[in-house]
Amino acid sequence: MKDASSENPAQIPLLASLNADSQVHLIVGANPLAAARCTKSVQAGAKPVVISPGSESLQYTLAAHIENGPAKWIQREFEDGDLTTLGREEVDHVVDMVFVTLGGSHPLSSHISKLCRRLRIPVNVSDAPALCTFSLLSTYSDGPLHVGITTSGRGCKLGSRLKREISSALPPNLGSAIDRLGTARKRLWEEDFAAGLCDTGFDVDEDDSTGQKHTFNNLVTNDDVNAAKTRRMRWLSQICEYWPLRKLAAINDSDIDNILQEYSSGNTNPSDTNGVQLPERKGKIILAGSGPGHPDLLTRATYNAIQCADIILADKLVPAPVLELIPRRTEVRIARKFPGNADQAQEEFLRMGLDALQKGRQVLRLKQGDPYLYGRGGEELEFFRAEGFTPVVLPGITSALSAPLFAEIPATHRGVSDQVLVCTGTGRKGAAPDPPTYVPTQTVVFLMALHRLSTLIDSLTNPIAEECDNPPRPRQLWPRETPCAIIERASCSDQRVIRSTLEHVCQAFEAEGSRPPGLLVVGASCHVLHKPTDGQKWIVEDGFRDLDELRDTIEGPRINDSLNS
Repeated sequence: MKDASSENPAQIPLLASLNADSQVHLIVGANPLAAARCTKSVQAGAKPVVISPGSESLQYTLAAHIENGPAKWIQREFEDGDLTTLGREEVDHVVDMVFVTLGGSHPLSSHISKLCRRLRIPVNVSDAPALCTFSLLSTYSDGPLHVGITTSGRGCKLGSRLKREISSALPPNLGSAIDRLGTARKRLWEEDFAAGLCDTGFDVDEDDSTGQKHTFNNLVTNDDVNAAKTRRMRWLSQICEYWPLRKLAAINDSDIDNILQEYSSGNTNPSDTNGVQLPERKGKIILAGSGPGHPDLLTRATYNAIQCADIILADKLVPAPVLELIPRRTEVRIARKFPGNADQAQEEFLRMGLDALQKGRQVLRLKQGDPYLYGRGGEELEFFRAEGFTPVVLPGITSALSAPLFAEIPATHRGVSDQVLVCTGTGRKGAAPDPPTYVPTQTVVFLMALHRLSTLIDSLTNPIAEECDNPPRPRQLWPRETPCAIIERASCSDQRVIRSTLEHVCQAFEAEGSRPPGLLVVGASCHVLHKPTDGQKWIVEDGFRDLDELRDTIEGPRINDSLNS
């Protein structure tokens, strides 16, 4: 066992937050990095002084700082005396900080660094960690909250990514909550001081570098007079330590008032939560796509929504393996859509969703594929938003692109297909949409088309009646030998692919029967990787186990590893 006091840890930088208000920062150079350094100094309340020959062109931002006044430009080369003559009078004109933006290989960089070290002036030299006595952090700011990241010059811009990762994990408006909690702390302290419970007036908060004291969770009894005096301050510290950050970020001025009123005497109301009256829960709705069929193709966000929903309104085509992921406690409703009843079923679902939302429930509207691709997602969002509930929309993997992939049909292929068109086979109120014109290098995916396949094929390969009566529209008919494929139950174990041509696909579909849901892919790309042999009008491929086998391959070693361990 090691004694912590005897360890000799590796050298780490001393991170600090500096008050640079009214300081003079000397910036050597006029390049884009100098502009960035100047901006940082101005934001910190410092007065930058830029030194560079007048012959150098100024970066736009740097020129703006100089023109608007916060920054000063001395148009000449750097001189040693600049370090001790351009600063503030109260520090004998020594500059407070130096930024050299010329790069480590420039002769001035090493020279200025040595001078600054001798004068104990903090210096930063670009691209030369060995010449620096300090470095700037990659920072995220939200009001009084500032988060800084450094990789000690070894991160290759990784610090910027880490900043994004950390900041994205923090709830919005956390800075405002810190301001409110700081106001509450000051108010508590002032009231306790006026009541004689503490000996001094309000002081600044403890240093951010220190953690909670070892007595943080000690029991406070009425006999402990000193601890009882600071009961409310300790309670506020408990809130800061244990409340979820998202709850802290959502705290408002009314909550602060309730907290202070409830704890004015050091007593709490057990019917409340830390002095905050919890508002009635407002309903929440999520529109999510379940993907093409296999449960492994759900996004993690949609899976989490399935686990957390109070009620799920699912399309009838959402496959059973996905529905099996729904917890038993969750109420489930399956759309009662059938030919001729789609609009009524949709209205029924909208009413059910709105009723659940008004009761404060979390609703998941689960659709097959993607909610915005022929899924009425936009219409549903408009409906619920008009009722005061703005849905969260989660994308799903659309079968329009994934089904051809699982059937080994490349939607685009060099020299064969350079574009993809996604069409519906059924228009509004069941009407037939206008057929697309033939483009030899285009792959077309028809969704919701198999129930009227023969009509669709006829419209692609023959002029429609209106075209015969009126002047022909600029539409090129599809050759009947164009390759095509019907893909049903894509990604599921009972997936089926019928490969054929426009000439024979209707006959094939009638002979093989229907296995919905399915779609039709048309275009030369259908025969790139698989092509019927001469004399075959169509071929049928039944079954798909790739995703299940992949799962077994991944999970198998984990099970064996756990057994061996």
